[in-house]
Amino acid sequence: MQCSLDSKPRWERRKEARPQELLAAAIDLFVERGFAATRLEDVARRAGVSKGTLYLYYANKEELFKAVVRESIVPVIGDAELSVAGFDGHSADLLRNMILNWWERIGQSKVSGISKLITAEASNFPELAKFYQEEVTSRAFRMISSVLERGVARGEFRNINCQQMTPVLMAPMVMLNTWKHSVAPCALEPQAFFDAFLDLALQGLLPPAK
Repeated sequence: MQCSLDSKPRWERRKEARPQELLAAAIDLFVERGFAATRLEDVARRAGVSKGTLYLYYANKEELFKAVVRESIVPVIGDAELSVAGFDGHSADLLRNMILNWWERIGQSKVSGISKLITAEASNFPELAKFYQEEVTSRAFRMISSVLERGVARGEFRNINCQQMTPVLMAPMVMLNTWKHSVAPCALEPQAFFDAFLDLALQGLLPPAK
C-alpha cells in the first residue's frame, strides 16, 4: 500500500518543512533589521529550531541570504522570462503585464525589502551585492531590454536606445520598494503610482500617432 505525504511521521514532516520555515524567518529578519544586524541565532529562534539545526541547512549567513534570494525572487524572474518569450500581443501590453506582475508577486510581499537591503548595505557587503547583481538585477535588466527591443523591431515603440531606457524604467520600481520600507509605508497608493508611471512610460515609448 502506497503511503501519502500526510501518513509520514510528524517529526519527518516537520524536518521537510524546516528549510522553508528558516527562509521565511530569514526574510522577516533581513527586511526588519538589515543583513549586518541579523543574527543566525535569531533566525533559528524565530523559526522555532536550534542554531545547530540551522547549520544543517545553511553554512553561514551569506548562504542563508543567497537561499532567500534564490527561493523567493529568482523563480519569479524565470517565470517572467518565459512569459515574455511566449507573448504574442503588443509590446506595450507585454511591458504593462510584466511590471504589474512584478508588483503582485514581489512588490506586495515582504521580500520586496531585499532590494532596499542591497541598496543600503552594498558597500559593506560587496560580494552579496555582486551576487544580487548577477542573479537578479542583470536578468531583470536583460528582460526589460528585450521587451523594448521587441517593441522597436515591431514598430510598436519609437526608435529608442533600449540600453539607456531600461534603467530609466527600472528606477521607479526600485524607488517604490525603498519608499514602501522606509519613508512612506502608509502614504503610498501603489495602484495610483503604477497608473501614473505606466501612463508616462508608455506614452513616451509609443510612436507618434499617424
